Amino acid sequence: MIRASIAALLLGTAASAQDIPPGAFTESRAAPGLTAPGEIIIDRAGIPHIYAANAHDGFFLQGYAVARDRLWQIDLWRKRGLGRLSASFGPDYVKQDRAARLLLYRGDMAAEWAAYPAPAKAWTEAFVAGINAFIADVEAGRAPLPIEFSATSSRPERWQADDVVRIRSNALIRNIPDEVARARALCGGDVKYEPLRRQLEPAHRVSIPKGLDPCSIPDNVLDDFAAGTADVRFDGQKLVVASLDPDAQEGSNNWVIAPSRSATGRAILANDPHRAHAVPNLRYLSHIDTPELKIAGSGEPALPGVSFGHNEDVAWAITIFAIDQQDLVVNPKATKLIEVRETVEVKGEAPREVVLKFSADGPILHEDPASGRSFALRATWSQPGASAYFNASWAWTARSWDDFLFARDHWGAPPLNLLFASRSGDIGWAPGGFVPKRSSGDGLLPVPAGTAHRWTGLLDARLMPVKLNPAEGWIATANEMNIPAGYPHLLGLEWADRSRITRISEVIAARPTFSLTDAMALQNDATSPMARRAVALLQGLAGRDDNERAALKLLQGWNGHEGPDSAAAALYEIWAARHLPVSAVKAIVPEAARRSFGRTSIGNILPVLEDGTLLGPDPGAVRDGILLSSLGPAFAEVQRLLGPDPAKWRWGALHRADFQPALPIAGRDAERRVGPVPIGGSGSTPMAMGTGSDFRVVSGASVRLVMDVGQWDNSMAINTPGQSGDPASPHYRDLFPRWATGQYVPFPWSRSRVLQEAERIIRVTP
Repeated sequence: MIRASIAALLLGTAASAQDIPPGAFTESRAAPGLTAPGEIIIDRAGIPHIYAANAHDGFFLQGYAVARDRLWQIDLWRKRGLGRLSASFGPDYVKQDRAARLLLYRGDMAAEWAAYPAPAKAWTEAFVAGINAFIADVEAGRAPLPIEFSATSSRPERWQADDVVRIRSNALIRNIPDEVARARALCGGDVKYEPLRRQLEPAHRVSIPKGLDPCSIPDNVLDDFAAGTADVRFDGQKLVVASLDPDAQEGSNNWVIAPSRSATGRAILANDPHRAHAVPNLRYLSHIDTPELKIAGSGEPALPGVSFGHNEDVAWAITIFAIDQQDLVVNPKATKLIEVRETVEVKGEAPREVVLKFSADGPILHEDPASGRSFALRATWSQPGASAYFNASWAWTARSWDDFLFARDHWGAPPLNLLFASRSGDIGWAPGGFVPKRSSGDGLLPVPAGTAHRWTGLLDARLMPVKLNPAEGWIATANEMNIPAGYPHLLGLEWADRSRITRISEVIAARPTFSLTDAMALQNDATSPMARRAVALLQGLAGRDDNERAALKLLQGWNGHEGPDSAAAALYEIWAARHLPVSAVKAIVPEAARRSFGRTSIGNILPVLEDGTLLGPDPGAVRDGILLSSLGPAFAEVQRLLGPDPAKWRWGALHRADFQPALPIAGRDAERRVGPVPIGGSGSTPMAMGTGSDFRVVSGASVRLVMDVGQWDNSMAINTPGQSGDPASPHYRDLFPRWATGQYVPFPWSRSRVLQEAERIIRVTP
């Protein structure tokens, strides 16, 4: 009776003809599994606004909408995470499937679901039922099969709720590669050179754990880890994974402005998490409106709900917070291992049996036949409640700071800076994530197995630092070290450099009031404090040849703004990425240690050059030699790339946003490619744009969201290149030009505003 009444109410508020904007299209669909009629209103930006009679139906329709837009993407995500690629793509992928299965959650599922809100399993069951309902439409010919399935002669698979939370390999926890890179650097090297390779905060001297020989770590120790965590790529029709790069950094920004500093008189919360770019994007904007749950924001398309965004009363935002949640454990010869045998389905062949091995510490990533040692991954993601981003479900129903802290206390992975704002005017910061309690050591290097380096549990989340309503009226994070001085617990030591947070802080602090427009501009700010620091070191230098003099002339006095038309930015980035690091390592690190030193970056080099301690008895002369000896070759390289005349150089000629699908399809790639377009910024600007070896943009803001807290209709957002993964959809690439030029679209909240933006209304009945 109650359900029927709610359904009648919903139908009574359904969009009438006069509510629908001119040109909007309506359609009707049946979806067995719904309990009552509902609506999916697609706005002009491709964002689904879901209206349902209850939370079950809300999540069902979200799953249906996601599958409608992203079926190939989420199906591949599931198959990769569960180790089911071989079933669709054949025997070449058995090795990768085995690696992925090593990283699944293998604990008690009842304990796993108990780590989330009580309705979480039911919500997830509804979400996957919606995905499966769309798959049924595809199978019945009521919806088109995405072209990727036809190109690979594969088909989408049905989902179960457990699939969503068992996959841990998307948690963005990457301490292990840093441990291995550090061990290799210390093999034959001196620990004193570590600051040149990786800056640690707070200041910390690396010590080698007792019983560990850094030279004993095999070169291929992380092969399974790389295969199990890397994104899927296609080479022709062969599936491969990208190489694991310990120096690769993905950054994110967020900030919150208190009502006292806001131009609106309300809190403003901004978030632009940065991820690897893909077609389609790794995030998805959506809005669910039901009598018992109303949320809007961005999430991972394969997960229900949103990872960051807002409900009726509070908003929250996320950036990575560098808790060290992993250790590589070295087991001695003859360590007894647990073997698990599983069957891998293989397309076109008989199933294959794979052997997975585990120790008490976790999955065995590598066995070394020569020494008899094995190497285990000890990670917090083996704990119940560590499914990536799923603990955002605690925030969906938060109504106050205390509720938000309760949500933080349940956050597992990935470790995050969680920013908060409420309609009542409160703002706050509360980092969340499982923190291992180590018996000894600092987590910076692999550790021998045994009690001396065991974990004794997890830190009580209530002991994590917090900040509520600071006097300055704002809080910002950008993956920097932001642990308060004197905090007694070891959380992590490997953070992003301070360039982005420096720029964000100086912009916010300089404005007596801060508006929504200011927030959008700052998310697209292309000024690099790191570049300014580097240029400051060049002051007073005199070039020794024409190239050095020309380079100094171009850079000296440059303000660090990396616009797409900047010639100085082109020279600086090539110098900073390809030449200065090589010159610094050659001048500082003894030749015998360079072979194992590995890679470094300007973010590590600048503090060493500024401090001078590692530069010997005449640090000024050594520093000047490093700078000049790298500037000349950098200038010559830019001439080769962009021509002889610096007046015609443009950073955007090298730095281009160019999104190419991972799966080539003959005759269809031109319509599926998005870009290239010149773009500004770099990894050290708030408009963070990570680059590949050719300076093509490979990572950056996945979604930008600016929320007017309490007046949600004023909120603005942008995804890229579009909400849909279907190249035939108008929402496949429509947001890309706006994203590339710093523009946004409305992200409406009220039904009246949603209807004003409506492009398509899908009425769904049971």
